[in-house]
Amino acid sequence: MTACAIEPSAGHEDGDDAAPAGCTLSADGQYGARLASAGDAWYPERWTLDGPEPYAVPLPRNQPEEPGTEVQPMGDGRVLIHRRVAGRHAFSLLYPTGPGTGELPLGAVECPDDGARLRLLPPAPGGEKAYALAVGPRSTSVWLVAGGAFGPEKVAELPGRGSGGVWLDRAGRLLALDRETGGRTKAVVVDLERGGEVSPLLQIAADSDDRLLLADHDSGLLIVRSDAPSPGQGRLGWGVLGSALPVRFPECLRLRDCSLTPFAIQPGQVLTPESCAVALRVDGPAGSWVGVWRPAERRMHHLPAPPGWLTGTGLWTADGVLRLPYATAAVPCGVARVRPPAPALPDTGTAPSRPGPETGTAPPSPPHDPEPATPLPAPGSTHPLPDPTSATPLPGPGPATPRHGPGPAAPLPARGSATPLPDPWSPRPDPWSSRPDPASAPRPGPGSAAPLPEAPDDRPAPPPAPAVARPVPLQEAPLGRLVTN
Repeated sequence: MTACAIEPSAGHEDGDDAAPAGCTLSADGQYGARLASAGDAWYPERWTLDGPEPYAVPLPRNQPEEPGTEVQPMGDGRVLIHRRVAGRHAFSLLYPTGPGTGELPLGAVECPDDGARLRLLPPAPGGEKAYALAVGPRSTSVWLVAGGAFGPEKVAELPGRGSGGVWLDRAGRLLALDRETGGRTKAVVVDLERGGEVSPLLQIAADSDDRLLLADHDSGLLIVRSDAPSPGQGRLGWGVLGSALPVRFPECLRLRDCSLTPFAIQPGQVLTPESCAVALRVDGPAGSWVGVWRPAERRMHHLPAPPGWLTGTGLWTADGVLRLPYATAAVPCGVARVRPPAPALPDTGTAPSRPGPETGTAPPSPPHDPEPATPLPAPGSTHPLPDPTSATPLPGPGPATPRHGPGPAAPLPARGSATPLPDPWSPRPDPWSSRPDPASAPRPGPGSAAPLPEAPDDRPAPPPAPAVARPVPLQEAPLGRLVTN
């Protein structure tokens, strides 16, 4: 079987004159933005998706936009637009103003002559800020282009050529990038609040190209692409951030003469990452359609895409409904709701790996394959995070309760123990008998001052400052420990 080519998510590089496709959704899924066409002209369009029925608001300006123009929705409903103007990258916010469109210029970033390119990163959590990635021949810079105090601002710079872009936390602080150095590409984490501090994230093998495609904040599920199991051929795999679960490369995600692009992970599955549904765009000789796969299953469900689907765009609800935006001549702004088949989990007869979020049980562990798996790094691996005295490492997203269930409870006293229960009929001491009589207490003489009461020595210590979420890097592993299913 020929492996599929795993393509990165669709985007526009500078100088790309191809017609834009799809749209960009905000991190919370309330808004979308895209370039719509009117004949040969292009104009920005904002979609509102959080109401009972979706609707679109056109945001045209005095002249049509270029096909390579990027748009991105903000959390307040405005649309960020990125234009290439006279060798500069200009950024503005668009918003509807009655019959017209208002525009708030944010500033511009100079475009150097060394071949550097700049593109918008995926929408940051919270919707208040927006970032862009400037890729040069020897270094990569991260720019804050919306939400800053003084226009575009460079917030991080790292050596090598960066690509991708996945947010690892809900605060919009930890950004995962795929960095190419020395002929190899490895996923790293950039801490935007610590001066762009870089930490390793994904290193499956020393001579493999390892990229991060998607990450879920609730369960910690990671969708990766690596050529470690098949040198020269990128394959889709999955792991869990901050745990010892293995990295797996399912065989069902290899389709002959097709390419797979994951674009959405089901949220809300806090303690059961194996049950998260992953939506993929499948491109083959017959066109494009939707694939749905769960790590706990050994198969992928193939679903037809709605007519006019904004290809590669969609989001999950917590209860497992996939929402796919589409636009046709009859319905210029629509969202198709698709509920894929329920997961058919095999009964392995083994105990669940972790308790479920509501019922206290979880589906059985994923089936074991004949080949061993590549382990994710445990704390203290060969690629540790910075000194914990300078940055507090955390195991990843999710509650503070360990993934493998709560710790053992305190044992109950054995029968016949030496500590009997109190007798409910025995007389109890009078709590007022030991109190002194206020009338008999000595009173201070004239001119004397009553002493102040001493402060108690058992005051509780102030609570510690909240820790900063930092991911645990994935360690190097031998190629002989890769698994497919």
